[in-house]
Amino acid sequence: MKRIMVVDDELDTQYLFSRKFKKEVKVGQIEFVFAISAEKALSYLESQENPAIDLVISDINLPEMKGLELLKKIKEKDPNINVFILTAHGYDENYKLAKQSGANEYLVKPIDFAKLKEKFLNLELIGKLN
Repeated sequence: MKRIMVVDDELDTQYLFSRKFKKEVKVGQIEFVFAISAEKALSYLESQENPAIDLVISDINLPEMKGLELLKKIKEKDPNINVFILTAHGYDENYKLAKQSGANEYLVKPIDFAKLKEKFLNLELIGKLN
């Protein structure tokens, strides 16, 4: 089972991921953990009581701490956690910063959920952005 954390302050994102991956969740291929802020995500990741996360998908624009800062903090603590950055703004300066900070993927909205599902199920094959 792949444990995936989605970090986004928009609550409809949680609903969207739950609906798009309903079958995979039901059969136990994927389990989602949702966090509405970078701080909540870090708190979850640092807790010894919570199971390990295979992938963090973070929106780039979060209140208080931005997604790129979250990416850096995650990679400092555990460089083996896959991190995908999600943005509405295409491949700009943030793409370069995400790449330099160790992002595994840089996803542009609207999300292609079929491609994303393939990436989820093949996490061990994913490396850093080229």
